[in-house]
Amino acid sequence: MIGLFFSTLYAGYLGWQWKRTRELGDEVRELKKMLPAVAADGVRPPSPMDAEIAAKEAERKELIKGEYRDKHWWWGSLLLASGTGIAIEGCINTYMRTGKLFPGPHLFAGATIVALWAAASALVPAMQKGDQNARNAHIALNVANLALFAWQLPTGFEIVDKVFQFTSWP
Repeated sequence: MIGLFFSTLYAGYLGWQWKRTRELGDEVRELKKMLPAVAADGVRPPSPMDAEIAAKEAERKELIKGEYRDKHWWWGSLLLASGTGIAIEGCINTYMRTGKLFPGPHLFAGATIVALWAAASALVPAMQKGDQNARNAHIALNVANLALFAWQLPTGFEIVDKVFQFTSWP
């Protein structure tokens, strides 16, 4: 679970870097629109914005080299697959050991986390088509997910502690 939590943080970082890459492209396009027009001789007069544009283009090229979009997609897919599997395994393990599930904060938080992962991933096709509302919803769902996950970790440690207390060691 700790690995999933830190993987969630890393996937968020990758997503933020991909967002920055896209935004820099938009910023450069807007700055280029504000440049002075090309003169009759085909030469554009120098502008103070040229240096700013060059710096943003250089930063964007570096970000593109990081392949953040693909890495973010890969980590998100890994989280969805492994997190869902681990959530199901946790319920099965508890039921096999005790013959029942214990409805409580950990179980409900885990179910909600899986649902949020699924909902956030369902927004990907709309995001790929440029839907900004889908992007905002994706980010909001994952921020809520991260907060819920951070809250869930202590309840998981309590459960592990109880399991160790009631386990007969050889």
